[in-house]
Amino acid sequence: MTTFVEKFDATLHVIFVAQDLGDFTAFHVPHGNIKQFQGEVLQSAQQKMAGVAREMLQGFAKLKTHVCLGSPADKIVEYARSEAIDLIIMGTHGRKGLERTIFGSVCDKVVRNAPCPVLTANPATL
Repeated sequence: MTTFVEKFDATLHVIFVAQDLGDFTAFHVPHGNIKQFQGEVLQSAQQKMAGVAREMLQGFAKLKTHVCLGSPADKIVEYARSEAIDLIIMGTHGRKGLERTIFGSVCDKVVRNAPCPVLTANPATL
């Protein structure tokens, strides 16, 4: 199967954004605990990304990975702008109920604000 990356001799950018828990300061959690926890999450995500790149993405000659902390939709759009991305491809998770109310739809926000086309796919149907 030919991928978009192969077809267009493109660079594959894989980004993971860990939600910034500082956004939820209305919940009473000591600030130091949040910062420490977020540091651990970020470090773990970086290790996981390195493992995924080694194990699953080794066939892509042009590969860039990026792990960061913040609002996922905002960081994806910011990254797309800074790297002059031509197309964003992202999975949808179909959050519902309280989870959607708290986190919103990352895909919806990216589609509305992206500087380029966005292709979404439901991973459960692939």
